[in-house]
Amino acid sequence: MRIGFLGAGRIGAFHAEALQATPGVDSVLIGDVDSGRATELADRIGARAAESVDAVFAAGVDAVAIATATASHAELIIRAARAGLPAYCEKPVALDLAGTVRALREVESAGTMLHMGFQRRFDAGYRAAKETVRAGRLGRLHTIRAITSDPVPPPPSFLPLSGGLIRDCLVHDFDVVRWLTGREVVEVFATGANGGAAFFREAGDVDTAAALLTLDDSTLVTATATRYNGAGYDVRMELSGERDQLVVGLDARTPFTSAEPGGPEPPARPWTGFLERFAPAYRAELAAFVQAASGEAPNPCSGQDALHALLVAEACELSRAERRPVRLTEMSELIADLH
Repeated sequence: MRIGFLGAGRIGAFHAEALQATPGVDSVLIGDVDSGRATELADRIGARAAESVDAVFAAGVDAVAIATATASHAELIIRAARAGLPAYCEKPVALDLAGTVRALREVESAGTMLHMGFQRRFDAGYRAAKETVRAGRLGRLHTIRAITSDPVPPPPSFLPLSGGLIRDCLVHDFDVVRWLTGREVVEVFATGANGGAAFFREAGDVDTAAALLTLDDSTLVTATATRYNGAGYDVRMELSGERDQLVVGLDARTPFTSAEPGGPEPPARPWTGFLERFAPAYRAELAAFVQAASGEAPNPCSGQDALHALLVAEACELSRAERRPVRLTEMSELIADLH
């Protein structure tokens, strides 16, 4: 399979190199708005570079992978759909709900495949937790606690492009809760705080957020995120049932310190960021995309899955702004209006 790869930034470089080593991939053709950057990456990983993004689409590739700036995702997804090409795209589909719906409508009309990048679905810990929950080994699941903590804030220029902390970070938790449990979120209550740099407030964002989700079987989920966790990059999930409890993301590199006498020592090498923490999951995700794009396996994470996670994030943003619980039916009504 010949893969057209769009985007040669940090995560793009990682993904392109992973695809280059993925079974079933014959060649990777890299295009970027900066042709020099595309050439540099291609030379480094043994791929080929195109003169432009347009040249990638004109080259007769079999599928495309999109890891460009967020603002360009929707248009490239639409372009791939109209070209009849299966596509992988890093989340989000678009910067807003309207753009997301418009892009997904084009994919549906074209009948093409869109695999959205929610890498936690491919992490060994989350996959084992899904199997445990679905097999009933925890008994009735009543509480989930999800944590996403960045070690340092992003640069101020990133905020307008990110959609904010809830859409950028907690959306991963929203997706994986839905995927892991097989349940839907019916109501949210969210809030946020700004005790750090002023540029979060100036952008209308928060540096720390918390959401309480109620699932359709009455399971309660707390999901928290922060841009300030100097101990390291921390992504965990605790699942509590009537019979047992299970933790995802607890290992020798989890960045925390025990207050108990004789408790475990802080890790010598805590996780530093998402690319390091989830490197195996990203590789597994891209391998799954290649299988799905070639027709050997079903799509593991569709555009509709991304839309569901975004709707939860949008409900949380509405809740944060209006300081009230928000039912997901309000979001469904918004979708109906967009159609």
